[in-house]
Amino acid sequence: MHAPAMTATIERRLLVNYRADPEILARLLPEPFRPQLVAGFGLAGICLIRLDGLRPAAIPRRLGLTAENAAHRVAVEWDTAEGVRTGVYIPRRDTSSRLIAIAGGRLFPSVHQLASFQVEEHGGRYRVVLAALDGGTHVRVEASVAADLPSGSVFGSLAEASRFFRQGAIGWSATARPGVYDGVELDTPTWKMEPARLEAVESSFFDDPGRFPPGTAEPDSVLLMRDLPSRWLARGRVAVDSDAR
Repeated sequence: MHAPAMTATIERRLLVNYRADPEILARLLPEPFRPQLVAGFGLAGICLIRLDGLRPAAIPRRLGLTAENAAHRVAVEWDTAEGVRTGVYIPRRDTSSRLIAIAGGRLFPSVHQLASFQVEEHGGRYRVVLAALDGGTHVRVEASVAADLPSGSVFGSLAEASRFFRQGAIGWSATARPGVYDGVELDTPTWKMEPARLEAVESSFFDDPGRFPPGTAEPDSVLLMRDLPSRWLARGRVAVDSDAR
């Protein structure tokens, strides 16, 4: 089943970014993806997003749903007949919505795992904690709105960071079929990012020494998007298995 275009308001989107050893990231990526480098580093992270009024584009807003969602992401590039493309590879998606978890990959693009979310937001401060019901991931992030990016970031400016993420708006997600990845593109007419300061972070993905030996993945920056209209467009599938359809 082809997933329809979805529309929603991005109430809050926190991008928690890690600068990582490209060789370590390359081991985690399936074909045809390879790490996209920024200042010699690979870039990975966690997207923590709350969508309001999420629904197929043809459905009235009053019938939409509100959901907390999370995606673990790696900035990637890959070769096409038209040249090198950029985006993100998403090994795992989590959601607070049972409907999204059940219908993921059909009505909603990409497979999602069900998780509990605890969220606190007040005065430009954010605290998001998620625990997947299958035990597969745990995240805790505390951040607050800031005037600029941290001095040690791989990005030289907010404008550079914003441009990087806007150009990599297509995400390729792992599916239940090995070697097959669903593509989803974020489209928003009002792309606006703000810097935030990371005050605390825990991640079962990035803190796992078996996946990232000590020193190979370090927090880099946090970017915030809020109160923006958005569309989520299915972009087909990448299949590296010759038998995949």
